Formats: sequence, C-alpha cells, structure tokens
Amino acid sequence: MKVPPCAFSEIVDRIQVLTLEVRTRLSPAELEGLLKGTFGEGGLGMELTEEGAGSLTFRGAGGHVSAAFRPAGDGTLLRITTSGWAAAVKRFVAELP
Repeated sequence: MKVPPCAFSEIVDRIQVLTLEVRTRLSPAELEGLLKGTFGEGGLGMELTEEGAGSLTFRGAGGHVSAAFRPAGDGTLLRITTSGWAAAVKRFVAELP
C-alpha cells in the first residue's frame, strides 16, 4: 500500500520518538540557558532530571526531552530527542538562530 505524501507538521504530534540534529549560532552556554528556559520551570514546567557537561534531560507529563550539545565552528551542534513532546521540540528547533 502506498502512503500519500504529507507535510511533516501534519504528522509531528503523532510521532512516538523524534530525534533532530541541528547547528545553531548560539554558544553552548546560551543554548543551555535557552533549553532550561523553554523546557524547565520557567517554560513548559518539565523537571530537569539529568544535567552534565553538554547534556540535559527533562521529564514531565509522561514524556522526556534529552539534549546533547557541543561546540561546532562558530556555534553549537545540538542533538535533541523526545518522546511525548515532539511539537514543542520541533517549535524550539525552528526558532533557533
């Protein structure tokens, strides 16, 4: 059976697990602050359950968001994985400079 094409944004809320890798002009420290502000207490209210050098994991509402980031050229390479928060992660990545 052939599946008709559809836009990514039409299916993003139905995705079980989503992993994206993007480059941003932000420094690792700036990106870390933005991740905490977006997904943590000041944003979506998820609990920061793991924090290490270049990595954060948030949990809440039956899902998680895990981010790993490292310097890359003039910016930062971000690998972000989620289950249950695909729409929020897609929005976050789309708004990165």
